Amino acid sequence: MSDLDLVTADGPLRVFELLHHAKPVLLNLAEPGGFDITPWADRVQLIDASYEGEWELPVLGAVTAPAAVLIRPDGHVAWVGDRTNIGLPEALTTWFGPPAAA
Repeated sequence: MSDLDLVTADGPLRVFELLHHAKPVLLNLAEPGGFDITPWADRVQLIDASYEGEWELPVLGAVTAPAAVLIRPDGHVAWVGDRTNIGLPEALTTWFGPPAAA
């Protein structure tokens, strides 16, 4: 995952700062509150943020920022999504275990 300058409700933040706790992160760059990961909340941080501009990716170059990115604790991307959560529960389960019982 690229180290981006983000803006959160608590102020500016860089992606690498989110990984200091060695905990996975669902980075929501769409409407705040657009993703519900309650069954994984004990294992995954949900961060609502914004980012202006395109992302610069190795090999691919500039790409439009996605609505959300699931980042593993090692900084690798586990899932990328639009404003839906298609595939998100499966990615969360694959990487971080089954959802917690209600």
